[in-house]
Amino acid sequence: MIVLVCPGQGSQTPGFLSPWLDDPANRELLERYSDEAGLDLIRHGTESDADTIRDTRIAQPLIVAAGLVTLRALGSIPHSVGIAGHSVGEITAAVGAGVLSDTAAMRFVAARATAMATAAAAVPTGMSAVLGGDADALLARLDDLGLEPANFNGGGQTVVAGELASLAELAATPLAGTRVVPLQVAGAFHTRYMADARIELASTAQSVTASDPARPLWTNADGSRIESGDRFVELLVQQVASPVRWDLTMAGMLDAGVTGIIELAPAGALTGLARRGLKGIPAVGIKSPDDLQSALDLLAA
Repeated sequence: MIVLVCPGQGSQTPGFLSPWLDDPANRELLERYSDEAGLDLIRHGTESDADTIRDTRIAQPLIVAAGLVTLRALGSIPHSVGIAGHSVGEITAAVGAGVLSDTAAMRFVAARATAMATAAAAVPTGMSAVLGGDADALLARLDDLGLEPANFNGGGQTVVAGELASLAELAATPLAGTRVVPLQVAGAFHTRYMADARIELASTAQSVTASDPARPLWTNADGSRIESGDRFVELLVQQVASPVRWDLTMAGMLDAGVTGIIELAPAGALTGLARRGLKGIPAVGIKSPDDLQSALDLLAA
């Protein structure tokens, strides 16, 4: 089984949408998505600098829009092909699985981004990646510092989150065998600090119409396959204040017999995790239209 994977926040880079705009259909699509999100996605994806597109309110709609453009460019995808998303990438995956329309997805991600940015502004917080080390020892250390695990990414990578002073202490006195890398994000996403965002998004979700998945779809909650569209939307709401279990998502793919991974734009992060968590499985990252043929070849194989 081939699985499409949809990246999350942090995968965007300045100008990454530029090569996609050579196709007038992509420009038209992005103009429509801009209207739905209330943002000039074309300008932000071609002209805005790294600091601007790091803003949660901009980054999340931009990433989902890029993924949806990639889905359109891939054309008709067999229903046997699975899909999963990392964090905000789950909204892209919801469209790819037929759970949400692209219009509903862009409105939902705009609401999510605003709610999470507002929650992040309440208390100065951040996130760091911890590479290596013993998992149980790390969790104990986080508890001592008042930090939380936000992303279990597999392959020995855990993203942790909380107040900046505690993150600085973790970096200054790392556990043996670990390396701590501060991440350029605006808040402690997927932790208790996002509780207000979860409440806000739950209100938005009440007006969302969802269909059951038309292809295999995995959740970040526990890596299980999702059969109900309504349940997936519930999990999208819960996810903003709960850890992303990408390690379990990859395990679910392995259990299903994954034979290849295709990462939608803006690609790179999830193919990197797949090299460690899905060793030996072919992976293609679609960074630009030039990568589409390699993805189509993998689909055909």
